[in-house]
Amino acid sequence: MASEFMRTDPYKLKDNVFKLIDQDWMLVTAGTPKRWNTMTASWGGLGILWNRPVSFVFVRPTRYTYEFMEKHERFTLSFFTKTYRKALVFCGSKSGRDCDKAKETGLEPVAAFKDTVTFRQARLVLVCRKLYTTDIDPKRFLDPKTDVHYPQRDYHRVYTSEITRCLAKRAK
Repeated sequence: MASEFMRTDPYKLKDNVFKLIDQDWMLVTAGTPKRWNTMTASWGGLGILWNRPVSFVFVRPTRYTYEFMEKHERFTLSFFTKTYRKALVFCGSKSGRDCDKAKETGLEPVAAFKDTVTFRQARLVLVCRKLYTTDIDPKRFLDPKTDVHYPQRDYHRVYTSEITRCLAKRAK
């Protein structure tokens, strides 16, 4: 694990989770330090389920990261300061099938925990272990306007995952 991070208790986080996910965005990264992919996400959630701190992450099967999410037990959610907004825009608009996102953005991948990847520049990292998956079923939408988010009919897979580690950037 990169030495610039320290383990912290997720219950002591001061961040507003709505701002953190919706406005600040996050990188969802799955794979090993040798082979991984990342994507930007602004949909998801954090909470408590089954008496554990959990994340709810949504990944479309058309995304390259989906392959890595399916193959690996763990993944990371990495949060950044506004300084890295351009990098997050890039990681959300380009496919790792077509480019090296780390090289293109200057983000430095580092091992987080048990063959997971995060980035040296992240300010907060959640290491997550998958507990449950389900696919969004459009027949179950109670508000038909929700389907507007799926013009390609590429409905998300939802990953409910235990937050096993919470890593914060060490103060300098």
